[in-house]
Amino acid sequence: MPDVIAADGTVRNDNWVVVARPADGDSLDIPVGQPALIPVDLWLAGYEHFTGREDLGVWFDSHDEPELLGERVNELPLIAVNFPRFVDGRGYSIGRLLRERLGYQGELRAIGDVLLDQLQFMKRCGFDSYVLRADKDISKAGRCLNFFSQTYQAAADNDLPLFRRRAS
Repeated sequence: MPDVIAADGTVRNDNWVVVARPADGDSLDIPVGQPALIPVDLWLAGYEHFTGREDLGVWFDSHDEPELLGERVNELPLIAVNFPRFVDGRGYSIGRLLRERLGYQGELRAIGDVLLDQLQFMKRCGFDSYVLRADKDISKAGRCLNFFSQTYQAAADNDLPLFRRRAS
């Protein structure tokens, strides 16, 4: 299992399993006795069966719309957003929409092609945990999460722009 990085830079063992989308005609194979992340549309399709499970979260692909969850968003302990390629920025928008428009309060995790130089920007969009791509050095993550001491713009991590923070 890969390690997961928290927004404060600490590294912990990740016990969540990302369940791949089943091929056409196959059924969803959720592991027993281990927390799992399943595709968001499959969680919604089986909502009556999955609701109330603390060991089940969802993952969004970059083309999925966060509004799919609607008012059910805070029923999930963990939501992951897949970044299929580091140049695909749609995951940043999904993170901000989940936090700012839908009011998601649980853990928001970045998975997929996650690189060190993206961590602080993901944090600004509301992500609070990250699974790095396997070939990246996790020991550098803490520094990358806090590379800039100040930010100019308002974002999910601070709703006041710099000029408002200086005036108060």
